[in-house]
Amino acid sequence: MNEYVESNRSLWNGWTRLHAHSEFYDIEGFKAGRSSLKPLEIEEVGDVRGKSLLHLQCHFGQDTLSWARLGARVTGADFSDEAINLARALAAELHIPARFFRTDIYDLPAALDDRFDIVFTSYGVLSWLPDLDRWAEVIAHFLKPGGFFYIVDSHPIFGMVNWDGTAFEYPYFNTPEPTELESHGSYAASGEAQGFSHPEYNWEHSLSDIINAVVRAGLRLEFVHEFPFMWHIPSYPSLEEFEPGKGRLKGSFGLLPHMFSLRAVR
Repeated sequence: MNEYVESNRSLWNGWTRLHAHSEFYDIEGFKAGRSSLKPLEIEEVGDVRGKSLLHLQCHFGQDTLSWARLGARVTGADFSDEAINLARALAAELHIPARFFRTDIYDLPAALDDRFDIVFTSYGVLSWLPDLDRWAEVIAHFLKPGGFFYIVDSHPIFGMVNWDGTAFEYPYFNTPEPTELESHGSYAASGEAQGFSHPEYNWEHSLSDIINAVVRAGLRLEFVHEFPFMWHIPSYPSLEEFEPGKGRLKGSFGLLPHMFSLRAVR
């Protein structure tokens, strides 16, 4: 398992170097005050003023720092060295109070003693996790009594469709070994990523896997929502923009659920 995780860490280190200069992440716009959060999570998480928030798999911290701009006391964690270095540099440059930990999510309890009002994670996080039960236990560990966990991510059914949006190519249910892919470029960097190639390893998890892991960890579900759209990603060839900022798969695949969100209380 470690070889898969270490390969993925190397991939995300490389992606971070690309993303730091990508139009998709628009760091200069972020420095000027742009929030990286989508309206959906702002609405479903609610008012964060004065609350402590732990952001798991935070990449280089734009969402973490966006929550801080909304009044939260924030901590971010990610396994990528490059991402955490960039997150810390951004926080320092922008004078935004924030802590960032470079650690695998399963090892975070050994590095951090605090408890939080909110544990948050979003977009493209679950497929990098080999063990959802351990993941959910980490979440429950960090929540204060009465605190809540929130996730928004691509729907597992959406994840079955290939990059071109022409066929189901990947399994819905979890398998013992991860799916091995060769990543050419990055979802967030097109021209900047020419010549970049790296193996990646993904684990599939069904919606019931996700929900049951959260419940087994002792959390009480408040809601599970499914959505018929994905935020539009220009580099994703199978997504067509049907409303400003919203994309969906072309043809009959557009009828599938594209995203889900979940909120659960400790």
